[in-house]
Amino acid sequence: MSADVLEKFAAKARLEPLDALAAEPEAVDDFTAFGFLRGVRDRALYLELRQKNGNLTALGYAWIERIEFDPSIGITLHALGQQIVIRGRNLNGEMRPGVRLVQGLTRQRVPWIQEADEPTAFQTPAHGVLVERIEL
Repeated sequence: MSADVLEKFAAKARLEPLDALAAEPEAVDDFTAFGFLRGVRDRALYLELRQKNGNLTALGYAWIERIEFDPSIGITLHALGQQIVIRGRNLNGEMRPGVRLVQGLTRQRVPWIQEADEPTAFQTPAHGVLVERIEL
């Protein structure tokens, strides 16, 4: 192979520097209770469970075996033999057309869920999604 052909393939294989990728703004809509990836084909690798006390647990979507929604209980994630229960209000409410927390979880488009602190709970409208407690 000639040097020109090798250079052609090497140029195609080069990646952007990591700091250039980090400078890109995240395409995540913030609905206070959860984030939602904007891109139709975007998928989150992990689901961050953010508690109001500052604790954070990241759970790989690949390890989530089942997602259940019962309005009287909340959202139950079954992962690695454990149950994680997300309790709150309007957990399957539509934030905007086509954007629901449960649907976002099943499509791996929710990168984080946040427990509400007291001021946030009071400011959340009655029709809004409110995560009151994440039980690990």
